[in-house]
Amino acid sequence: MEAHSPGPLHVYDQVKQQLRLQTDRPTAVREAIYACRKGGSVFTHGVFGGVVDKFPLGAVMNKALTLRGAQQHGHRYIPEILDLMSRDEVRTEHLAAHVMPLDDGPRGYRMFKEKEHGCVRAVFRPNA
Repeated sequence: MEAHSPGPLHVYDQVKQQLRLQTDRPTAVREAIYACRKGGSVFTHGVFGGVVDKFPLGAVMNKALTLRGAQQHGHRYIPEILDLMSRDEVRTEHLAAHVMPLDDGPRGYRMFKEKEHGCVRAVFRPNA
């Protein structure tokens, strides 16, 4: 729900979001609906879409699409993942690409938001 698109819909979505008239930019969901075959399914996972505008409900109806969505149920899998990590069967070091002290929290969040230096995840360590 933070996707970007070229053209006027992107500007429209950004303005609506800045004015608090919508909470998300549904560009990727719109594209999935338009690209989906008739009778197909569009599934969103782990993303919450609050209030959105310009949702192509007509395309959903005319194509007889099934819409589904869910949050990621991580708690169910955490014990198994931790067990695999403890046996070095799953490596996670690559996920912590931007490690910084907890005091650098504001800078890390800004880097993440603006995707500076390719930051897709900031990891904060107390007393680092």
